[in-house]
Amino acid sequence: MTETLMNRIKAQLVRHEGLRLKPYRCTAGKLTIGIGRNLEDRGISQKEAYAMLERDIIECEKRLIDEIPEVYNKLDEARQSVLLNMCFNLGIKGLLDFNNTLAFIKAGDWERAANNMLASKWAKQVGMRAIELSELMRKGH
Repeated sequence: MTETLMNRIKAQLVRHEGLRLKPYRCTAGKLTIGIGRNLEDRGISQKEAYAMLERDIIECEKRLIDEIPEVYNKLDEARQSVLLNMCFNLGIKGLLDFNNTLAFIKAGDWERAANNMLASKWAKQVGMRAIELSELMRKGH
C-alpha cells in the first residue's frame, strides 16, 4: 500500500467513523473504540495491549512523581513497583486514600505499611495480588 493511499483511507475512516477514546456501542450494537475498532469481534492485538500497558505505566509513574515525590522517589525499584501496581489498579486518587500506608512507607516502616495494605478493603477485593504486593513492600524483594 502506498503512503498516499494509506493517508487517504485514514482520513476517510476518521471522517466516517469518528474518533472516540472511550468505548461506545456502534450502530450495530457492538462495543467499539477508537476509529471504529470492534472490540467484541476483533479485540486488540498482543502488541497493542503491551503498548497500551507501557503508556499506562508511564502515566502512573508521572502521577506518582507529581503527587507523592517525597515517597516514591526515595524507594527502591521493588517498592516503587508496588506503588505503580496499586496506582494502576486503584488510580492515583484511590492510592492516595491509603494515608496511613503511605505515611508508613515514607517513614520506612515496611512492616506496618505491609500490614496496613493487608487490612484494607482493597486487599479483600484483590486477594493474592495484595498478599504478593504487601510481601514485596515488607521485604523489598
